[in-house]
Amino acid sequence: MTISGYDPDDLDDALGNMISRRDVREFLTDEEERRWDAGENLLDLLDEDDIERLLDEADVEVG
Repeated sequence: MTISGYDPDDLDDALGNMISRRDVREFLTDEEERRWDAGENLLDLLDEDDIERLLDEADVEVG
């Protein structure tokens, strides 16, 4: 998933930090987790709703 105006690597790192603080299985299937461990980008593995949820919850934690 491409998000205009943002560096995909920066977004992937941020999502990785957010998801690593949570139960990965809440967001990824076993196959998706294997693909992530193999180096695939979270932007390609997570759906839009999961990305929004992670970002919304990060705002709540920070704010």
